[in-house]
Amino acid sequence: MFSQTISSPPNPSFLGPFRENSCTNNHKPLARFQTPRPISFKRNRFHAINSANQENETLIQDKEDNNGGGPSTSFLSLLCPLLKLFSATDPSAQRNYLLEETTSSLSTLARFPWGSKSQSDGLNGQQKVNPPLYLQLFEFEACPFCRRVREAITELDLSVEVFPCPKGSLRHRALVKELGGREQFPFLVDPNTGTSMYESSDIVKYLFQQYGGKKSLSFGILESTLVTGWMPTLLRAGRGMTLWKNSIKEGPPRKLELFSYENNPYARIVREALCELELPYILQSVGQGSKRAKLLYEMSGSKEVPYLVDHNTGVEIGDYKKIVPYLFQTYKHFGQAFENEN
Repeated sequence: MFSQTISSPPNPSFLGPFRENSCTNNHKPLARFQTPRPISFKRNRFHAINSANQENETLIQDKEDNNGGGPSTSFLSLLCPLLKLFSATDPSAQRNYLLEETTSSLSTLARFPWGSKSQSDGLNGQQKVNPPLYLQLFEFEACPFCRRVREAITELDLSVEVFPCPKGSLRHRALVKELGGREQFPFLVDPNTGTSMYESSDIVKYLFQQYGGKKSLSFGILESTLVTGWMPTLLRAGRGMTLWKNSIKEGPPRKLELFSYENNPYARIVREALCELELPYILQSVGQGSKRAKLLYEMSGSKEVPYLVDHNTGVEIGDYKKIVPYLFQTYKHFGQAFENEN
């Protein structure tokens, strides 16, 4: 039910390498957990799994009408303008950090206890921290069903490549439509098994089945989404939902890397910024009990998240108050030399 052999890979020139080991001179985290290896696929086409359990998340999509009309109106399409009334007009502007921390902390309480702890102790002892190739997740931060998948990723102590798909996306939404046939989120690609799928509940079950070892599905992680999953979206006033108008038009040469766990209030603010800038990044899950905590400490001298590594500039930052302005300054349109070189 959860997996299917996929007939063709994503376009490597568009996605970038599945395995990315470019690091600064003193930073080599990926080599410790994953061994790069060439990928071999048959020359066919990707087809996403059509879930038998079509849930409310189907409302969160922008697909073309079968009759040739314009994009269908989703719930978030209606909610987005309303939320913008309560949020700052420009996410790059100076922020009220007390308000940021208060609303993000309340969002964390709303989703307690999911997405905070790694369940690595319950995983099969023979399983590695990560599968050989990064899973690839297409999502956007404000989506409650995407949040459900990220919570599972934290609990399973996985690292994944995240391709943010904010409303107004210039790159990643088109790729999802090319791979799966429609713009619906979240969308997962697992190059280890040749599987791709929509529907967050199916994705979560697949992840636990494929990478959970002896760990069973966390109680309430699916059912609670419809009750409290919308709270962070509302409390954060739609942050991480739409593309920033001044973001760079082409993605950077190398993916950024973020040490984070889903329900951390400070990491959430950074992920929102990455989404609004449509910056692809490697998400290194470091929930409580994660096997990755030692690596984070060796790199930063602390086990606190978020911790950002930018392989394009060599910058490493561990304070969200510094990370957010750095991202908007570095990756604004024509704000970085590498954009003009692409």
